[in-house]
Amino acid sequence: MTSFQGLFKTRIRSRVAEEPVTMEEEETADAKRRQICNNCDRPKPICICHVIPSEPIPTKTEILILHHPHESRHKLNTTHLLVKSLLNVTRIPGRRLRNRHISTSLPKPSHTIYLFPPSPSSPAVTVSEFKISLNLLTDPPPSLRLIVFDATWKHAKEMVKASEEVLREAGAVRVCLDAGIDESVSGGSIYDSELLLRKEPVGGCVSTAEAVARCLGGLEVEGEEIERKLISVLKEMVRLQSEFLKPMRPRPKLLKKRLLQSQQTFEQEEEE
Repeated sequence: MTSFQGLFKTRIRSRVAEEPVTMEEEETADAKRRQICNNCDRPKPICICHVIPSEPIPTKTEILILHHPHESRHKLNTTHLLVKSLLNVTRIPGRRLRNRHISTSLPKPSHTIYLFPPSPSSPAVTVSEFKISLNLLTDPPPSLRLIVFDATWKHAKEMVKASEEVLREAGAVRVCLDAGIDESVSGGSIYDSELLLRKEPVGGCVSTAEAVARCLGGLEVEGEEIERKLISVLKEMVRLQSEFLKPMRPRPKLLKKRLLQSQQTFEQEEEE
């Protein structure tokens, strides 16, 4: 007895044989597929090749970016902008640093730092404080290696914890941006602008590209110009992407919850 599955396949084959796909239909289907720019690896409508530096920007600072596998698939990830824009940057896919990742630097850098906000158990110095203590204005300036963790904040914390032994063996100093973060404030856009593209968890959190740009702005001799160029690339990416965003509709349950919280806070203040 012929099974239903076998009969279904037979009918499909017969239909394909009776209705062959024409060349025009194939070309139409190909045209509908999203085309990707070979240079910036972004869809053609939001290509940013016109703002990416024609020649990668050289830096004295060696930059290592540990790139979480999940983040590498995110359409708004900014690590690719740094790889395309900077000369002395290496992207390392993975969830933890290993000795081989930082033992290949030749010549070996004088100092290694990793960029991450402080915690009660792991304090950090600001970029400005680190620059003053190191006296980067000497001639020639000391060589630096900057390690950055690119992931969601939850994954980034896990990556830092998993890499603590390697960081300790490398003598890495924990640094943070001068602005710092404020956990009492909800997050904003991926850079300080009216454009809201990717929500951050708390105030002061920024994208990987902006964090590296701000950090290099304080560490490099030509830091201000390097920071300006990187931020301009990031802003153009956000501007183009924002044209394809759908407006976010407020969720009634969240609005009601916030209204109740505000009302309770007001009543408590009145009682006091």
